[in-house]
Amino acid sequence: MNTKILLIKNNRGFTLIELMVVIVILGILAGLIVPRIMSRPEEARQAKARIQIESLETALKLYKLDSGSYPSTEQGLQALVEAPEVGNLPVKWREGGYLEKGKVPKDPWNNEYIYLCPGTHDDFDLISYGADGEPSGEEKDRDITNYD
Repeated sequence: MNTKILLIKNNRGFTLIELMVVIVILGILAGLIVPRIMSRPEEARQAKARIQIESLETALKLYKLDSGSYPSTEQGLQALVEAPEVGNLPVKWREGGYLEKGKVPKDPWNNEYIYLCPGTHDDFDLISYGADGEPSGEEKDRDITNYD
């Protein structure tokens, strides 16, 4: 019976001071880590733009397999979701289009992707002008392309 009483006396929770020390330590860690994490959104947007450009490239290649050529600059990326009505009309156009969601995505900064065909670097060029929406730029404003 005495052993049960000893076990109960030794089984106690954290003191207020111990909890305060843990909270202060967590606060210090958060103060050091949060500023570093907050700089990451631009890197995430750039990665998303690269992924979207790769997805658009795949859709354009499927379009070419069906129609024999890439859509012209005039037809644009809209040719991936609606059968073109101007320019070189595709012989065979996939019902439902070539993009899963049935619409051309905007870049992570809510701008349209620039599509040029024929491109200056390859058969076609896909470009997102980055955060500033202007050609060229550095760091967060740098262009993301399919030819980098």
